[in-house]
Amino acid sequence: MSWVGSRSYGATLVATAAVLWSTGGLFVRALDLDLWTMLVWRAVFAALALAVVVFARHGAQSATRLRRLGWPGLVAIPIATVSMTSFVAAVKLTTVANVMIVYATVPFIAAAIGYAWIGERPSRRMLIASGIAFLGIALMAGAAPSVRDLAGDAVALLMTVTFGTQLVMARRYPTLEMAPVNGAGSALCALLLWPLASAQMPDLAQLGILLLFGIATTAGAYVLFLIGGRYIPSGEAGLIGMLDVVLAPIWVWLLFDERPDTAALIGGALVLAAVLWYLAAQLTRRAAAAT
Repeated sequence: MSWVGSRSYGATLVATAAVLWSTGGLFVRALDLDLWTMLVWRAVFAALALAVVVFARHGAQSATRLRRLGWPGLVAIPIATVSMTSFVAAVKLTTVANVMIVYATVPFIAAAIGYAWIGERPSRRMLIASGIAFLGIALMAGAAPSVRDLAGDAVALLMTVTFGTQLVMARRYPTLEMAPVNGAGSALCALLLWPLASAQMPDLAQLGILLLFGIATTAGAYVLFLIGGRYIPSGEAGLIGMLDVVLAPIWVWLLFDERPDTAALIGGALVLAAVLWYLAAQLTRRAAAAT
């Protein structure tokens, strides 16, 4: 059996996607732009990159695919817009570590949304892990050094809730394609925020960073995760995806000396422990079923 299409191949692609996603905070710190200008240009490049992905998959049928999104797609597009906008805004307000700690709770938030919306009952293990994770978030938020940091935590929670909603929508509507949804969401973001952006165009160096930002954290990571996720169990993909949460604060610590405070470290440890404990059970069940 060739390596391409194997379990190792899938795990490598998912891990690469997680590394690409982890660079989001690094791009925000590297850009010397106001929030609105950054959001607009990142969204422009993200929309173009995802348009290329959609066209590569569907060719001449791309426009037809967009029209077939239906009302679930019309609901999902603004949700995607809020999610991608909230990430950049949160990183502008607080540390990357704080944002990623909140984001790490997405499996639990998605489970809560799934229970409320489509009746998916969470397991006892999920409920215990959720309680531990949100205890970590409460600890971090309660010790926030400023109102600005607390606002950043709140925006990060909004990002996590909207992303969790997208995950549940993908299960509720299996035919709903997320590439055109996120592409249209990026385009909507650029359109809505364009009047708030600076009239002065970013210089070539900034545009280059924004181009990489849009490609790496949207189209590139999305495609790699989509392909790799076909070859490994969902629990394993979720576990590998935790690389994003771990690596993102490390990049800005190494390159920008952005250090998380003690409360963030303790809260983050609780959240990561809860997520890993929950995902470990999924992997154990998968391994038992395979034997």
